[in-house]
Amino acid sequence: MNKQIWKHRAPLLNTWQAIESGTLRLGFIGGSITDARARHNWPEPVIAWFKEHYPHVRLFVENAAIGATGSELAVFRAERDLIMRDCDLVFVDYSVNDDEEASEKRMRTREGLLRKLLADCSRDVVLVHTFRQSFYREMSVGDTPASIAEFEALAEHYGIGSVGMGLHALEEVRLGRMRWEEWLPDGLHPTERGSLSYARSVISFLEKELPGSVNPVKPTAKPLQLPLPLNPNNWENASILPLDEIETEGPWVIRRWPHLEWMDQVLETSAIGAKLKFTFEGTGLTLGFDFGATSSELRYRLDNGPWKISERSRPVWCGNDGWYRMFTVAEDLINGSHEFEMEVVHGDTPECKGTNCRLALVGIIPGPITMMQDE
Repeated sequence: MNKQIWKHRAPLLNTWQAIESGTLRLGFIGGSITDARARHNWPEPVIAWFKEHYPHVRLFVENAAIGATGSELAVFRAERDLIMRDCDLVFVDYSVNDDEEASEKRMRTREGLLRKLLADCSRDVVLVHTFRQSFYREMSVGDTPASIAEFEALAEHYGIGSVGMGLHALEEVRLGRMRWEEWLPDGLHPTERGSLSYARSVISFLEKELPGSVNPVKPTAKPLQLPLPLNPNNWENASILPLDEIETEGPWVIRRWPHLEWMDQVLETSAIGAKLKFTFEGTGLTLGFDFGATSSELRYRLDNGPWKISERSRPVWCGNDGWYRMFTVAEDLINGSHEFEMEVVHGDTPECKGTNCRLALVGIIPGPITMMQDE
């Protein structure tokens, strides 16, 4: 097997035990390439493989992937969408969606996500690396794009297996097994054939790891406690401020939100000049919105500082709403108490077609982790 594609770092102990118990819960989290709503993405053949090989096992699937989102949002969603649902094996796909984030930020969010998933040693995690056109130049000469290399550094530190799905598909193109347009007609999103290539790379990884495979070695060692973090500023302790703790001025309503399954409630208004404020403890703040062309912009400030106005892009593919979009207000504040104030404004550009403000998440970025570990 190509060691650049498949990295077997630690046995899938929890997955073995779940299969033997007769109940297995698979989790997926990532972006559009993993999103279940496409109905043909790579998790589907992987799920089918599990059902074929373990017909006696009751299989539960928790696909929490959302298109156009990254690990910044995943940190806050992991508890509700994966951990509380008792997933035994979680596949994480953010090499593509985090690529345009600054290196330091994505290392903080990714490590925070992994530490949340691994904290109680009750689930296995496998990283999967997909592909985007900007990766081609490096990968075609055997180099590793920075977004993938940084993820691999975390995988090595935490003993997490990984699969280079994009590299596997690129090899299939090189060998003439698949045409490029069968894989990535738009340079990012695979067709059914491309998704099958991604799935086959994951299945090959699983065939070396799990019972019923060729010469698998049954794991006997218990998982170790988490090592110290690589980055003490990671977001492991990131938390969510409840919407009902926000002070509002104007016609705001907390609504159960039927339009995006990943949002339980939103704090909503469409009134220009409607305001809100709250205090929080930490080093930064990030907000999650149901966002689109008809969304408002934000006039905001921290700690009585200067007012700023957001200028969020609205790509051609962006609809009127339905994009779970994060907006980072601040990072690397002095760790302590801070006050945030916000006012709804129109973006005053042709691309801004409304003033809908639908706040679904108030994410608090924690201070540095301080912990002791026995040697």
